[in-house]
Amino acid sequence: MTSESIRSQAIALYDRFTHEGMERRVFMTRMVALAGSAAAAEALIGAIAASPAAAAIVPAGDKRLTTRTQRLVGGYQAYVAEPRSRSLKATVVVIHENRGLNEHTRDVARRVALAGYRAVAVDFLSLAGGTPANEDAARDAIGKLDLGKTVSDAVAMLDELAKSSRGGKVGAVGFCWGGAFVNRLAAAAGDKLDAGVVYYGPAPDPAEVTKVQAPLMIHHAQRDARVAQTLWPWVDALRAAGKPLRYFVYDGADHAFNNDTSAERYNQAAAELAWKRTLRHFRQHLAG
Repeated sequence: MTSESIRSQAIALYDRFTHEGMERRVFMTRMVALAGSAAAAEALIGAIAASPAAAAIVPAGDKRLTTRTQRLVGGYQAYVAEPRSRSLKATVVVIHENRGLNEHTRDVARRVALAGYRAVAVDFLSLAGGTPANEDAARDAIGKLDLGKTVSDAVAMLDELAKSSRGGKVGAVGFCWGGAFVNRLAAAAGDKLDAGVVYYGPAPDPAEVTKVQAPLMIHHAQRDARVAQTLWPWVDALRAAGKPLRYFVYDGADHAFNNDTSAERYNQAAAELAWKRTLRHFRQHLAG
């Protein structure tokens, strides 16, 4: 078995553990068998999982930005980053992965802010006490959310944020669980969402596309078969309904390819191209 084959199988196993509820004991047993030893399995898992110690692309103290914690409608907490300017800005809601609001998501919010927007990274686990430090606990808490209520609460946030946004415009970008959330938000929000960007997020029932009004951009990893099962029918339905959509597939990329804190998943070429396209999408739909 080649090292690339081991890597691909390990990533698939990790996705089943983190997204499909595979028991940790079963996951570890299979990972040890794949890697050849417990030590090799732990090293491989460490390279796939996100590292909380990874350096931020935009440091938390970047002098070009101001950051703060803000309470939003419904009692949610959010990390807010924006350029040092008193003028009103269009807003981009940054929606975290299934590990909750962590340092990586805050870093992404700062990247959005450097592009000229007010970035609002909501902690959707706020009502459950906030994102826990332990990633397994965070994923468990995400799985217990009332998704319908959470999406409805997010629509109310769009109303709130539009009042203080340039032109009243609000967009959203989400990753993994957050990407799935953007798909659902687009269906629930109607014209309250001005632009959405989905990074490798599973999709809802294709029948929901009739409610979508926001122009969507979807980034999909070519190796991400799990997400493709629901995403492709969603994309086909959006196209059939004539909804504004730009859909990109990144050859050779794995799920979570944008997450630079994961050594094995991060694909710099795909991440940089997707980010350029994302900012172009927001400039087109939020600048006016």
